[in-house]
Amino acid sequence: MRTVKAYAATKAKGEFEPFEFELGDIEPDEVDISVESCGICHSDLSMLDDEWGMAQYPLVPGHEVIGTVSAIGDHVTHLKVGDRVGLGWHAGYCMVCDQCMGGDHNLCASAQPTIAARHGGFADTVRAKAPSVVKIPDGLDPAEAGPLLCGGIAVFNPLVQFDVSPTANVAVIGIGGLGHLGLKFANAWGCHVTAFTSPSKQEEALAMGAHDTVNSRDPDAIKNASGRFDLVLSTVNVQMDWNAILATLKPRGRLQMPGAVNEPLGINVLPHMMFNQLSVGSSPVGAPVVIRRMLDFAARHNVTPVNEHFPMSKVNEAFEHLRSGKARYRIVLDRD
Repeated sequence: MRTVKAYAATKAKGEFEPFEFELGDIEPDEVDISVESCGICHSDLSMLDDEWGMAQYPLVPGHEVIGTVSAIGDHVTHLKVGDRVGLGWHAGYCMVCDQCMGGDHNLCASAQPTIAARHGGFADTVRAKAPSVVKIPDGLDPAEAGPLLCGGIAVFNPLVQFDVSPTANVAVIGIGGLGHLGLKFANAWGCHVTAFTSPSKQEEALAMGAHDTVNSRDPDAIKNASGRFDLVLSTVNVQMDWNAILATLKPRGRLQMPGAVNEPLGINVLPHMMFNQLSVGSSPVGAPVVIRRMLDFAARHNVTPVNEHFPMSKVNEAFEHLRSGKARYRIVLDRD
């Protein structure tokens, strides 16, 4: 038995307090990770507030985990004790469904979220099924890499899934925790990148990889971008005039929404969708093989999140900083 020291909330919107729990014997297909750092994702805040109705308390969030392997089960062959690894949104998959067998583990109906019905990475140790644990490649700073494991893969996965050309025109809506990584990845992919953002963030967007900007609060500016983009990545969780956004797409263009908008979109089929054969979709993070590819790509092209660091013992201050909207652009908790 291993005693884990963690930080947990005991109720929705509650504060985090020190919390201990016991891990049983490790299963043959499991890995224990000694946590070095863990990013805070907006999904952690949504779980803390039980916005999705799936939180269980005491809740130990944290699904952007960086650490070293401290124990492995007897059947684990691709990892060894001491390897530096990462763990993202999923801590396990069924490994036998059509989706898993086809390489789309992130679409597995039985996938196990790292922070739902199990304890996550705001702790000194986190346990996961071995297929969901990926090595951190050389050349990628592990102290900064955590947010790639959820925020990064959320915006990288569409580039792979939809075979986006390096000559494509890509727009990113919302330059925050997800959006700034969307700019960086699309730029490194070779695309011409446009940031839809407020005037106050336009200079930052250009510095992070955008080639030009559109004022997302100006309907005329959006209208002037008509027919420009092959792909629009929306990373916001608020309503916009989605029909106006669809009008910025080229024929056969796609509006992809890694940002979670909870309200109906109010999209009209006519005229833009039907006459230009447009698509609207969303996607959940990525399969382990795509996460590995993303980490290798990030190491090769020096794609790193813009992070603010807090000691893990200051987790309540870090969440208040996130809740206030002041984070620039991701928050990482360093184990202390």
